[in-house]
Amino acid sequence: MYKRFIYQCLGVAFLTLVLSACAVPVKLVEKNANKYTPERFNNSAQDSTNTAKIKWKDYFQDPNLANLIETALKNNQELNITLKEIEIAQNEISARKGEYLPFVRLGGGAGADKVSRYTSQGAADEMSEIKPGKKTPPVLPEAYFGATASWEVDIWHKLRNARKVAIANYLATIEGRNFQVTNLVAEIANSYYELLALDNQLETIRKNIEILNSALGIIKQEKEAAKVTELAVRRFEAEVFKTQSLQYEIQQKITETENRINFLVGRFPQKVERSSQQFNELIPAGIQAGIPSQLLQNRPDIRQAELKLEAAKLDISVARANFYPSLGLSAFVGISAFNPLLLANIPQALVTSLAGDLAGPLINKKAIIATYKNASAKQIQAVYVYERTVLNAYIEVTNQLANIGNLEKNYAMKSNQVDALTKSTNISLRLFTSARADYMEVLLTQRDVLESRMELIETRMKQLNAVVNTYRALGGGWN
Repeated sequence: MYKRFIYQCLGVAFLTLVLSACAVPVKLVEKNANKYTPERFNNSAQDSTNTAKIKWKDYFQDPNLANLIETALKNNQELNITLKEIEIAQNEISARKGEYLPFVRLGGGAGADKVSRYTSQGAADEMSEIKPGKKTPPVLPEAYFGATASWEVDIWHKLRNARKVAIANYLATIEGRNFQVTNLVAEIANSYYELLALDNQLETIRKNIEILNSALGIIKQEKEAAKVTELAVRRFEAEVFKTQSLQYEIQQKITETENRINFLVGRFPQKVERSSQQFNELIPAGIQAGIPSQLLQNRPDIRQAELKLEAAKLDISVARANFYPSLGLSAFVGISAFNPLLLANIPQALVTSLAGDLAGPLINKKAIIATYKNASAKQIQAVYVYERTVLNAYIEVTNQLANIGNLEKNYAMKSNQVDALTKSTNISLRLFTSARADYMEVLLTQRDVLESRMELIETRMKQLNAVVNTYRALGGGWN
């Protein structure tokens, strides 16, 4: 009869908990992630051949650049920091896994209790004897040693889903590192090409100084022959000084660019090995953009956003499970006695216990409701982040493809301009010596030639940077 009453009480308690758990807030409407991208980039052909599949070691043929990238992947501090974040995320998986496995502790202790004689236990001790002829003393010592086990039964897969969240975050951290690698490779390549361009601009300035000095000598001769005034000599000298000052600006930019590369490589300032002589012969590599849907697999930032979205979905399942009752089991196996010398007397000193508890939220569930709403809001937020990342990737590729085409045409026009101005320099000098042109025409022509050559070098650098940026935008460089 007594057992039946206990069972009935447990049944009522379980039913109450289940009914209270059913009052879970309505799940917020989720916005489906828009994973569909346009069929092609602008007017490009729909071809699945993709440059992003090429490994960076095969893509960058310059051995000096390849050495810089390889060193950076080993020594770059940001990458090393991220590696530790990956290690932390991996440890989090182990911690989450341990939460749904049984906990077992081994230990012992000793103490003493004095029980009131006016209690049921005290009255029983008054009437009992420890051994024949010896009553139970008022203060009774106790020593014990044994193993305690506790386990929360993961009925609603709350703990398992929490482990899946940790796994998704771990994989997202790896993709975050891959995205860092992609950006690092692109940044080093762009800085390297900028350094080559600066070297060539410096060489162009030095050659132009020689030409200006030669023209200055002609102007001085013309002045001695009274064909020009002192004004012409001074204007040409000023132009020489101006061009000479320009070379120091370029030298400062070279120093800063070298040190930026050294920082990315993870080393103190030193000379960056490079081959600047072949800069004008560098031809930007061809780009095969593939199809936009390949960005979903090739871009690490998109893969990271997708994993974060998956983790956010699982977080909702974990938050919903907090509304349901949890079942816990506990057990103890050991030995206990009032005298430590009696602990070895088995089975008399053997102690065992087994208990279970079922508990769930009933009143004042504001905290878990707020946790659930936050998880729902973060999931929708993750959807927007994913969509924004996909859109940004598509626009980046589109912009860079257009940039490559426009820079190619720009370089052709700049090259024609340099050729025309170079020819006009010789013509202006001949006309000046034959008194058929003013010295200002010679001066302005020399200035225009220098500017156009500097712009031509800069345009070539922009072409190389556009190819690198397109390679990065397509998701290349991390594999």
